Amino acid sequence: MENKKVLLKVKNLKKWFPVKRGLPFAPKLYIKAVDDVSLEVYEGETLGLVGESGCGKSTLARTMLRLLEPTSGEIEFNGEDLLKAGPRELRAMRRHMQIVFQDPFGSLHPKMRVRTILEEPLIISKFADRKGRAARVEELIDLVGLKPEHLRRYPHEFSGGQRQRIAIARALATSPGLVVCDEPVSALDVSVRSQILNLLEELQQKIGLTYLFISHDLSVVEHICDRIAVMYLGKMVELASRDELFNNPLHPYTKALLSAVPRINSEQRQARITLQGDIPSPANPPEGGRFHTRCRFATELCKAMPEIKDVGDGHFVACHYVSRNEEME
Repeated sequence: MENKKVLLKVKNLKKWFPVKRGLPFAPKLYIKAVDDVSLEVYEGETLGLVGESGCGKSTLARTMLRLLEPTSGEIEFNGEDLLKAGPRELRAMRRHMQIVFQDPFGSLHPKMRVRTILEEPLIISKFADRKGRAARVEELIDLVGLKPEHLRRYPHEFSGGQRQRIAIARALATSPGLVVCDEPVSALDVSVRSQILNLLEELQQKIGLTYLFISHDLSVVEHICDRIAVMYLGKMVELASRDELFNNPLHPYTKALLSAVPRINSEQRQARITLQGDIPSPANPPEGGRFHTRCRFATELCKAMPEIKDVGDGHFVACHYVSRNEEME
């Protein structure tokens, strides 16, 4: 990926949510949803973001788009500082960054016809005149495999898969370079998931899109992603190419996640790794490595925060256990 253009870059990004407490003089408490994450998204790739529910995946993505304001850190999109952009500049930049939400029904206005839903972002971005917008809407509906007569209908008249196609069409209305897919198939039937995934791949090849793909379904991530970042309790613990991560996982948490993926081929099945204990509270995370309270390899060294290091071929991992093994070798 050395020759690839960096489209989106975040450095030391944090998003902490203050917790309201009853006593007026009580010390401040924060939910550390995203805590010191650095990441690069390359143009034309699909970067997967995985981890357990509540690990901060969606919060990270929304903070990267400034749908949530970061507590601290840096965000660059296409070489421009996103945090220095004012309301007018940010609106212009948002044409190039769009998002597809998890729930295809809740993300569409129930009282708007599909034509109005698709035309709205074009009006906001001042795209052409009425005739030009109408032509663009018809182009979008055809792009996602629906028919022109669907433009007259309301969201409740469609199936879940069709609604997600409409949501994808809306995200593509302003011809963005980056599309964040926040678990776009998790609310759909299994039979429909492959159709939506194939549509996303076809659109990427046809238009040259860049995806940040969030999911907790590792079989889906393995199918569609080029690189994969693994998060745990607000921290990024591992980042590698798809093949490298699935064939050579290094972090104990990543190994536990992959052991839970069902495999049809008996030769590919792994011994199930059962994690002990509960996930710590993001309001009071453990000192040092976040995973050490549940890790079978943890030592006293793990009570210090590990740095994320490149162990070769773009494979990054934040783990004292991996570092100790390297030293021993």
